Amino acid sequence: MNRFFAWAAAATIIISLTSCGGKNIEVERIWDNGYSAFPSIVEFNGRYYVSCREAKSHIFDENGKADGKARILVSRNGRRWKSAALLEKPGTDLRDPKLSVTPDGRLMVTMGGSVFEDKECVSYFPQVAFSSDGKTFTDPSPVKFDDNITDNKEWIWRMTWHGDTGYGVTYGEHFALVKTEDGANYDLVTELGLDRANFPGESTIRFGSDGRMYMMVRCDSGDCLGRWGWSDAPYTDWTWKDMDFHLGGPDFILLGDKVVAGSRYHFPNGKCRTMVLTGNLEGDFEERYLMPSGGDTSYPGFIDTGKDLWMVYYSCHETADGGSHGTIYDFDPDVKEAPKASIYLARIPKSML
Repeated sequence: MNRFFAWAAAATIIISLTSCGGKNIEVERIWDNGYSAFPSIVEFNGRYYVSCREAKSHIFDENGKADGKARILVSRNGRRWKSAALLEKPGTDLRDPKLSVTPDGRLMVTMGGSVFEDKECVSYFPQVAFSSDGKTFTDPSPVKFDDNITDNKEWIWRMTWHGDTGYGVTYGEHFALVKTEDGANYDLVTELGLDRANFPGESTIRFGSDGRMYMMVRCDSGDCLGRWGWSDAPYTDWTWKDMDFHLGGPDFILLGDKVVAGSRYHFPNGKCRTMVLTGNLEGDFEERYLMPSGGDTSYPGFIDTGKDLWMVYYSCHETADGGSHGTIYDFDPDVKEAPKASIYLARIPKSML
């Protein structure tokens, strides 16, 4: 794997690479309110929308409660962002809000809904909210599975629409591909067959121009290597390949036969950064760019704006207190809580990929 890194840190960062014809990657912090994390990005009705979880910390506040809310940001041009909505559900920690646009033209937010008692997670179940105008959203409510999935510990981490059908992976008691026509009701397509001892979880789905489904899967036990898979319709027969590294909050986008991916990247010294990788449809990847990041970080989301790819992600490497932008936290990997997390937007010229 080719290890070629570019790194810097500031409120607005330009990553300049003379080997790329003077092209630049620009990185800007776009949201900074407490512990903002797990973003996604989508274009809807001519505007750009970013979602993130907003809370006091990665999980618990100072009183031991997990009360994450889903913040929805909006921008006309990606430069100036403002809040469009804040979704909450009393007694439920809303996590990993992911945006998509339904075939009937609604903005959809898919979230995990976790319930804690004495800091123990007793249940988690997918929640969904919708908006027709990007301003007013329905209250988060649980999705409905068919009779094949009846447990109260499930998580649809990200949704991808293909034609009139949305697909996602539910993990928890199951590890299964599910589909929906309306975003609220889900049917089982197939159990995906990966070894559950490796704890496969967060999964992103994309489609090739020929309709083939590709999937990138985070695994957190056993060998802890990511998995890359593909399947043709009806998506019940899967081919899997072990990746070379541990994923965290993975996303990817297809540019023809090229795959551009982002993930938390784990270094041998225990440190984590957000990495951009490029690869092919067979699942071979190499590291390209190490983004300004540190501590608890990653969970990228991509959108193709034409000339550039935009990537949102979160990181704890800066503070926003007392004008101390650019302070670098050198976190001990054993520390699980950090003082702040912010949302960043990177603009990556496609010519650099």
